[in-house]
Amino acid sequence: MKKIEIINGPNLNLLGKREPSVYGNTAFETCLETLRASYPECDIAYFQSNIEGELINRIHEAGFASDGIILNAGAYTHTSVALHDAIKAVPAPVVEVHISNVHAREEFRHRSYISAACKGVIAGFGMDSYRLALEALIK
Repeated sequence: MKKIEIINGPNLNLLGKREPSVYGNTAFETCLETLRASYPECDIAYFQSNIEGELINRIHEAGFASDGIILNAGAYTHTSVALHDAIKAVPAPVVEVHISNVHAREEFRHRSYISAACKGVIAGFGMDSYRLALEALIK
């Protein structure tokens, strides 16, 4: 059984409520239930925090205990060298995920500090971005 950790960063606890025109109307818990039901061969753990240090600690833990990490770092994607370093410090592959197409949004969102440390990047497919990342890690 593959052990996969999904880590969501700041403001993603508000999915389904926050800017529905950008992020949709679905709470992340609904997406998580669907993923778990669709991929029973995977043990899918979930963590969310608005605090950068907690995300780093979780990457450290999951990076040695899981087969892969799906990371939506939220706004920290565009600011955090520390998350980049945390990803590089662990052996588990990390797939960077974004619900929206960050390249079609504000210019400051076009730069990711974590992409170079990740196995790949998936952006712009709504909540389905998480499924696509899971598929990539399974293969």
